[in-house]
Amino acid sequence: MRARAAESMNVPTFAGKGEITFAAKAKPTPGPGQLLVQVRANAVCGSERGQYFHCSQVTPGHEIVGTVVEAGAAAKTPVGELGAIYLMDFCGACRWCRSGWTNQCLAKRADMGFSHDGGYGPFVLVNENIFFPVGADIAADLATMLLDVMGTGAHAVERAQSVHHDIRSLAVLGAGPIGLGVAAMARIILGDAVQVVVTDYNVYRLRLAEKLGARAVDLNHGTIAEAFAGCEMPDVAIDTTGKASARQQAIELLAKRGVLVCVGHGEGLNLEVSKHLIAPERSVLGSEYFPFADLAKNAARLRAHRAYLGQIITHRFPVADIKAAFDLFWKGDTGKVIVEQEGV
Repeated sequence: MRARAAESMNVPTFAGKGEITFAAKAKPTPGPGQLLVQVRANAVCGSERGQYFHCSQVTPGHEIVGTVVEAGAAAKTPVGELGAIYLMDFCGACRWCRSGWTNQCLAKRADMGFSHDGGYGPFVLVNENIFFPVGADIAADLATMLLDVMGTGAHAVERAQSVHHDIRSLAVLGAGPIGLGVAAMARIILGDAVQVVVTDYNVYRLRLAEKLGARAVDLNHGTIAEAFAGCEMPDVAIDTTGKASARQQAIELLAKRGVLVCVGHGEGLNLEVSKHLIAPERSVLGSEYFPFADLAKNAARLRAHRAYLGQIITHRFPVADIKAAFDLFWKGDTGKVIVEQEGV
């Protein structure tokens, strides 16, 4: 019997220097415990800058929501299930996975969209353990909020809560999509009584922060310290910029017993241990993505606050216009930009 010819799919290829072309690639087939997911929406992320400008050997896209169209042997997720795909293919067996900290897996098998093909193609192959069923009541584009925006944002706020149990004010450094996510999740988790201040140079994104209930501080017209002049210093500063200058200003600004949470990868931080940490009993924490188990509680939060969180999405593009989506995103006058697969 003649073997059936492999099906192909048309995928965007990141060739570098801002060039995106489309090429045929074999449609994957799920093996045991795997799912073939038809992508419906994928959110653009600043961490894809290197892939856009310097090329990528795999199909990028790591904020993926799609529908299961085929399940491999032993997979239990039904065909037709809509779900979000967790970035890190965690092993499930190491010390940290068994403790629930899947974002610290010691034997990670993949970073979707970075080491393995991701969500800008029409189909993506995943191990079932990183697929989170969303439910039919949440639209695919809105469900992308569960990943980098809500997941990373909530985890950063909860990291601060782990060492500070009386947070009255919080500063978010950077009003990009992650910063907006931190601001939104701070309001949801900590309540309206907590003052949330967001700083940035981008006026468009600062206006989005105001819509989310934060006080926006335009750094084109002053410093972070000046923004808090005459006010109580923040108990928490969450840096999403990855810039050493922002972190340095934040550590100087914090109230006693304050917490600096570093979310943005990039540059460093210079500490005078006695001055910055010991005497004021401050803490400096890292916050990396979020544990898989957080998706369930964030799905409940999304259902309760879908109109509020939906404000973070400002633009949608069909995959045929993916280059236009990226070009607009790099200009900065956007919130979250969604790339949607056509005909799904």
